[in-house]
Amino acid sequence: MKSSALSQLGKRIEPPSISWLMHAALSKPNLISLAAGFTDNDSLPVSEIRESLAEILSSPRRGQAALQYGSTQGDVSLRQLTSRHLARIDGELRSAPAYSPERMIITNGSQQMLYMITEALCDPDDIVLVEDPTYFVYLGILQSHGIQARGVSMESDGLNLESLESVLESLKQSGELRRVKALYLVTYFQNPTGTTTAFEKKIAALKLLKRYERAAGHPIYLLEDAAYRELRFKGDEVPTALAIAGGEDRVIYAGTYSKPFATGTRVGFGILPEPVFTAVLRIKGNHDFGTSNLLQQLLAHALKSGRYDQHLRELRQRYARKAAVMAGALRKHFPTSVEWADPEGGLYFWAKANGVKTGRRSRLFADALANEVLYVPGEFCYANDSTRRAPNSEMRISFGSASELNIRRGIERLGKAIWKNSHGGN
Repeated sequence: MKSSALSQLGKRIEPPSISWLMHAALSKPNLISLAAGFTDNDSLPVSEIRESLAEILSSPRRGQAALQYGSTQGDVSLRQLTSRHLARIDGELRSAPAYSPERMIITNGSQQMLYMITEALCDPDDIVLVEDPTYFVYLGILQSHGIQARGVSMESDGLNLESLESVLESLKQSGELRRVKALYLVTYFQNPTGTTTAFEKKIAALKLLKRYERAAGHPIYLLEDAAYRELRFKGDEVPTALAIAGGEDRVIYAGTYSKPFATGTRVGFGILPEPVFTAVLRIKGNHDFGTSNLLQQLLAHALKSGRYDQHLRELRQRYARKAAVMAGALRKHFPTSVEWADPEGGLYFWAKANGVKTGRRSRLFADALANEVLYVPGEFCYANDSTRRAPNSEMRISFGSASELNIRRGIERLGKAIWKNSHGGN
């Protein structure tokens, strides 16, 4: 039979870029990957988790409760601890309604939360505004659902507000504003650029969205992806959009314990306003009944015991060292024509190889693979937006999972490939 039984989504969905990059890494055993956003393997809290699990399972009653199904919304204790933790970092009172544990859902990583929010808000041909560039895995979620992404240009302290207003006005004039459902921002040490959005820009962005709601005919949400928030190793804390006065009815916040504690736990969370909260909770129930109860108990125990905070302090110090190693290697091995900014947290450097194409089919990428080093081509991080021409001379380079020795070696190899293409053309 020639016809397919696949749904429109099943026919439309494309292979994620991350899968291709992981395949490339696995096919070359000696390859140094500066591409994957994995966390530092040696820093994973094996002893802390072993001790926590032993304490949780020390009595039959407590152990049986942890090994039983939990609720769809998530463990009450973990939601309360998470709420207090977020409010404390933001400098807010614990009773602040925007941080209420009753507005929180625990998920299988923040990725599931982003997926469910998109399912709850968007139909095919709807529009989500995104940073230009943005987290390419989220672009894959939008593509799979037939949702259009419209790019908003970036500055050193987050999205360009003039660009946001221009995009909104253009969509209003074209009659497309009614299809705009959200503005998606990766606000801390952004994946891929390492940029952190200033709190003042969050306030101004939310104000702009509210201004255009009347023409849209429905709420336009600010979706804040704060996956890297706790990986700060320099600079001052920046409050979340939850701290914006009166903004709790339009701010959707997605966070995670995977990156700041242990990626293998895959525990994330979201704080949502109504009616998005109820819709996502029902979707969550259809997905899996609820996130692993044992893993939720583990995270709650780590928070209550102080093991989470202690691990986080050590992790930040480790990433600060690795970022410094990569910065030194970049200065030593890259041509002066390549631009980058030293990050204050997160896992990434964003390098602009001016005049040299960096895409998947570029000579530079081929030469880098031949030199057994892998990076993320910057073109993966730009939305398929016909209103502008996406750059093709950037790369995301991660210091997260590679050892300090491999960071030095990988940057040296990549630098040689850039020098070759800078002088020999592209």
